[in-house]
Amino acid sequence: MKFFSKGLGSLGILLVLAFLLVACSNSETGSKDETEGTNDKKADKSSDEEVTIVYARNVDSTGAIDLVIEAFEKKFPNINVKYREMPADSGQTHDQYVTAFSAQSSEIDVFNADVIWPAEFGQADYALELDRFIERDNIDMDAYFPGTVASGKYNGKQWAMPNYTDAGVLYYRSDIVEEPPETWDELIEMAAKYQGEKGTEFGYIMQAAQYEGLICNAIEYIASYGGQIIDENNNVLADSPETVKAIKKMKEVVNSDFVPDNILNFKEVETETAYIEGNSVFARNWPYMQASAADEERSKIIGNSKITTLPSGSEGSSSSLGGWMAMINRYSEHPEEAWEFVKFLTGPEGQKITAIHGGRAPTLKALYDDPEVKEASALFANPEFKKVLENAVSRPVTPIYQEISDIMQIELSRALTGEQTPEEAAKNMQTKIEEAVND
Repeated sequence: MKFFSKGLGSLGILLVLAFLLVACSNSETGSKDETEGTNDKKADKSSDEEVTIVYARNVDSTGAIDLVIEAFEKKFPNINVKYREMPADSGQTHDQYVTAFSAQSSEIDVFNADVIWPAEFGQADYALELDRFIERDNIDMDAYFPGTVASGKYNGKQWAMPNYTDAGVLYYRSDIVEEPPETWDELIEMAAKYQGEKGTEFGYIMQAAQYEGLICNAIEYIASYGGQIIDENNNVLADSPETVKAIKKMKEVVNSDFVPDNILNFKEVETETAYIEGNSVFARNWPYMQASAADEERSKIIGNSKITTLPSGSEGSSSSLGGWMAMINRYSEHPEEAWEFVKFLTGPEGQKITAIHGGRAPTLKALYDDPEVKEASALFANPEFKKVLENAVSRPVTPIYQEISDIMQIELSRALTGEQTPEEAAKNMQTKIEEAVND
């Protein structure tokens, strides 16, 4: 080997060999860091080193998030949390996240995400998968309502932790109806029977306009009859007997004489206004309307409104899931500290604070048995609401959710207006969603 000259002594040879070994060792270490990703290279920092992480979330007018941060910083004095307020419009928030994360910005560490975003952000490499943290810290995911966990899971990985939740409920006039309907058929029968009682114009109202609310309503029918649009393995299952039956039932309700003539224009606002003014016996809406029904300045049905689970199809009752999740930016420079905050925020301590001081419905089942949480809201104390959350199902978990939603809105609306049959609607959804998924 010509590298070792004849005049090089044994000591020199040893020095050269030592140099080569050190160089090789350093090279191997570098390769390992690169394969593990940028997130893990900070994991060996001293636990007592003071760091600052940024938490971005939609507007919080209650001040509850400040209390959560205060409690967290007291428990973890080495981690400072800077709260970044995002726009009230979730679409604008989504777009700002995409702009930042697509540029691999590390300015945000933890962020709140709508329940329909995790699959998109996970596939786009915007979010950090949380499974290793969950397994390491023995987080019991069964402690959360199943639908909230499913919304954050895509391709077998958990991308988000459930933060607070929402789900569709059935409202009914308790001064007219003693026992609410248990099935969709019973709802149809009772809505027709009690329409006109105590000044009501309608038997039932819902959200049937061509927008996202239509999808939430449709998913409740479809799931209650055992149907699915996309399963956990990304298989498209829209064209099924179960989905066809659900669309038929939804169409029967929408085309009945007990709903408003303009039901196809109804969104949440129209539903809320009609119900609290005493114009409907039954209504499907989100839990927020309970406060509206009890508002002395606005409501004409104070003390005469109750909530329960939505009617059942052949496979039981289902409610569309709403709410928000907590996620970690893949490019965060402080993934360990970010996880500590996510764990606290979505754990019992953080969720209790946001429930009591922010009015946000917990995703942890046990908190609905907590006396302080129950005292904070009549909704949280209502066992019917807990049943609703146990029956809640996620909308299709897919990285192209908005495209899927647009397809469904068009095809379902055409079925409800009679432009096509439920069978044609299911078939068209299947074909178009498959094309979108495989594109």
